[in-house]
Amino acid sequence: MKITDLLRLSTDNLRRRKGRTLLTVIGVVVGTCAIVVMISLGIATNKNTEEMLASWSDLTQIQVYGYSVNADTPALDDKMVNTFKNTAHVVAATPFYNFQNMNANIVAGQNGRYSTGSWNVMGVDSDALQPMEYELVSGEYLTGHSRTRRSIPVLVGEDFAYNFEDTRKSYSNPNRYRYKETDAEGNATNEPFFDITQAKLELQMIIGYDDQGTPRTRDYQLEVVGVMKSDYAKNGSTGMLMRIEDMKYLEEEYKKESDSGSGGGTVIIGGSGSSTGGYNQVYVKVDDVDNVELVEEAIQGIGYETYSMTQTRKDMQQQVAGSQMLLGGLAAISLLVAALNIANTMTMAIYERTKEIGVMKVLGCSLSKIREMFLIESGAIGLIGGIIGVIVSLGLSYVLNHITLWMQVISGWLAGMGIVFDMSGMMNLSGLLGGLGTGSTVSIVPWWLVLAALAFATVVGLLSGIAPANRAVKISALEAIRHE
Repeated sequence: MKITDLLRLSTDNLRRRKGRTLLTVIGVVVGTCAIVVMISLGIATNKNTEEMLASWSDLTQIQVYGYSVNADTPALDDKMVNTFKNTAHVVAATPFYNFQNMNANIVAGQNGRYSTGSWNVMGVDSDALQPMEYELVSGEYLTGHSRTRRSIPVLVGEDFAYNFEDTRKSYSNPNRYRYKETDAEGNATNEPFFDITQAKLELQMIIGYDDQGTPRTRDYQLEVVGVMKSDYAKNGSTGMLMRIEDMKYLEEEYKKESDSGSGGGTVIIGGSGSSTGGYNQVYVKVDDVDNVELVEEAIQGIGYETYSMTQTRKDMQQQVAGSQMLLGGLAAISLLVAALNIANTMTMAIYERTKEIGVMKVLGCSLSKIREMFLIESGAIGLIGGIIGVIVSLGLSYVLNHITLWMQVISGWLAGMGIVFDMSGMMNLSGLLGGLGTGSTVSIVPWWLVLAALAFATVVGLLSGIAPANRAVKISALEAIRHE
């Protein structure tokens, strides 16, 4: 008997008992749909969690602190930064160096009318900005630009100009400040005092005061070579960045001119232990989020304290996985019931076709072919149920992702009929499904999940048909022929 004969015979047998076959297929549809939807909710939740964490901080970034509880921890200096750069999976490493005690202002406009402090000016490794995914709105990165006698190249955040205040107005005058105002889409509705890319910026370093109390300054021109997209997950992207060599140059000039021995660094918030010397903080960029934990363990092995979003990400993923396992278990019960229905359907088919099986044996049909016939039937039930289940799952996924819109449509339809129905409870449910009201994607069904669902449903069908198929081949041919 050829495979085509088996397929035709199996199809005829399933078609002959349409009602029973349909009910069995519906069970597989429900089980497949339940599993696909539950897994798609978990995938979407993980994606939304990743996006939320990424908005808080770069998931592939590690902050290394320059303090340790171990006295033998090496200094967090340039040599150690180079060690980080040469570590496997690390694409960039840089300190964000700020000379904290430098008394300086950044001014713009005629006679320095507009002014802001230098607290948000940091020195970085210019080669690290592009690998660390600092996005430019316009201009160029600092790489290729160097300090001259007349100017220092800098990058500024796109909203940096809103930090300036009009020094010609009193402190009580609200027009002294111009904070950024935005519309519902996040676009600025007001302009800063000046165009940061066109204005002449100066760093006025206050090195002392004369007998009348007038400050003595050393001025440096700041050349804006690029404007960064503001991203609060990127350290310094909302302020001003310059090459770390230029920041150290300004530090040395300030110390020399003002006889100050104060050090620089970045501010450390929290933590315990003693300083290792060198930089207070270094940022390390890893090539992939899955390698962050490995790199972080290597850095901690040297003796440094670190911070990344790895632990927070793992905790959230474990919570999602726990919920997903619970929901997946409930969905698996549906598929288990479907498997029992398939086994029952095939067992009933054997009793009804006992005489047919006997005739096939008498005519010389091999036992393996008889077994294959029943396995094909049970596998076909699983495959058909899986296909329909996946289609229904895709439809449910679409509805869940647009549930707010559907609620609005239903509410409008009922209102048009004169029916007042409080949809607040349903809208709250849609907000909860949408990522705690963030409007995020609720359900994601990737292609691999579709294929896995089809394969799983088919395998469940095949496994459910093994016992009935084995029962069929054990039937005596003579008894089967005499069976009424």
